[in-house]
Amino acid sequence: MSSVKTTSIVALNEGREKSLLRHHPWIFSKAIDKVSGTPDKGSCVEVVDAKGNFLCYGLYSPESQIRVRALSFDKDVYVDENLISNRLKDAFNLRAKVFARGNDGVRIVSSEGDLLPGLIVDKYNEYLVISISSCGMEHFYDTIVNTLKEIFPECSIYERSDTKSRLKEGLKARTGVVFGKEPEDTIYVKEEGEVYIPVDIKNGHKTGAYLDQRLSRIKVGKLSKGASVLNCFSYTGSFGLWALKGGAAKIENIDVSEHALNAAKTGVAFNHLDPGRCKFLKKDVFAYLREQVEKGVKYDLVVLDPPKFAESAANLKKACRGYQDINRLGLMLVKKGGHLLTFSCSGLVDPALFQKIVADAALDAKVDGRVVGTLRQDEDHVVSLPCPETFYLKGLDIAVM
Repeated sequence: MSSVKTTSIVALNEGREKSLLRHHPWIFSKAIDKVSGTPDKGSCVEVVDAKGNFLCYGLYSPESQIRVRALSFDKDVYVDENLISNRLKDAFNLRAKVFARGNDGVRIVSSEGDLLPGLIVDKYNEYLVISISSCGMEHFYDTIVNTLKEIFPECSIYERSDTKSRLKEGLKARTGVVFGKEPEDTIYVKEEGEVYIPVDIKNGHKTGAYLDQRLSRIKVGKLSKGASVLNCFSYTGSFGLWALKGGAAKIENIDVSEHALNAAKTGVAFNHLDPGRCKFLKKDVFAYLREQVEKGVKYDLVVLDPPKFAESAANLKKACRGYQDINRLGLMLVKKGGHLLTFSCSGLVDPALFQKIVADAALDAKVDGRVVGTLRQDEDHVVSLPCPETFYLKGLDIAVM
């Protein structure tokens, strides 16, 4: 499909252009005064201010609260196949350093971070996994697939377009082989040239793994020598693998998914690590932490990597209470001289708010904790300067005194 020249114009209400002047890409439905023409779902529209001045070209999503996603702020640069293809190639070139570090699992496209809103592309060995969550990227589906074939001729392509945000766009879920062969149930992907992490492309979370936590897993490895480690929300056990590789004396992996824990067990075997040093417990994390606190159990290192608690602004307060409660319990389980590594992947919880939540949790737990390090998503999960929401993963390394 092509959007070489748009004929539909989206006019904003007076005063609603400020974020676009800073090149933030989102235009919400309430900011729009009127739409001229009848733009197709996902097609390119021109956005103007209340006086008719050009602001940007963007892709139209008629059923989404984010009605337009801006892709070009230059009146002479239209949104067409060439723009999409070139941005895909630029995104790949930006990841050269991450590949060079010995990683076979790398995020190639990170949505707004790569100026391709609604598109995720992850590479796992010889597989590319694509996830499309916006009408605009759906509109350029063929361009995306053909460009990926050009960049990675040796790779099969599998689709995991099954996110909640896709449904909010009025798009049906879609999964399966796009090109090449179907992946095995579990594959193992080299990380930093040292550890192989298990990945379930077809049925796992997201596209199969959490590549954004690579730097934090390295940190866990460095803190684990001789340590007792509690790995909460362990999923397929990647933090646990790095802990074992780093010399942990013992580790407990806690998750509610038996399927994920079974994958974690295979990861230990694949990496030729000692299964006698680890446990895999199918438990509710909150309940298990309370049990361990009541028993007076302590660990050298506790890792809290929960799922996103704040799905929307409407439940932010409830999410903050959840983060505070789990961090209170986590801090109570850390020995003096030990560490809590705690994370939030909720974009609505910014770093300052997250630190305040953890500080309040420390007060509740009557624990003296010091921030000795901050953690974030790795560089293949790039952040757009004008779109702070793309900096979503934040973490704290808390030393307990």
